[in-house]
Amino acid sequence: MQGVHNFDTDTFNIALYTSAATLGADTTAYSTANESAASGYTAGGNTLTVSTTPTSSGTIAFVSFANTEWTSALTARGALIYNSSKSNKAVAVLDFGADKTSATTFTVTFPTADATNAVVRIS
Repeated sequence: MQGVHNFDTDTFNIALYTSAATLGADTTAYSTANESAASGYTAGGNTLTVSTTPTSSGTIAFVSFANTEWTSALTARGALIYNSSKSNKAVAVLDFGADKTSATTFTVTFPTADATNAVVRIS
């Protein structure tokens, strides 16, 4: 998991995107194209805190992040976790399944950090 990304020392961000964004398996780096432009949202998103550094359980390695939030009303369809220490290279694309809208605070809640649920898992 640390061939490019060093989860112990690098800085990771999460950017929010509208439904017009084309995020997917071929997304290689952060882009401002179709990023959220809501009031109170800053391009580039939030800096993430690594909550679980690379850990393994059996044949699964995983890492996770602390929840993050924006204290403004906004709508997002997905997000990109990227490494701002390594030329904004993509780490993971998050698809929310539909537009998600907040009236006051928009929170991205990461799943339990374990081999079954962590947001980033490699087997």
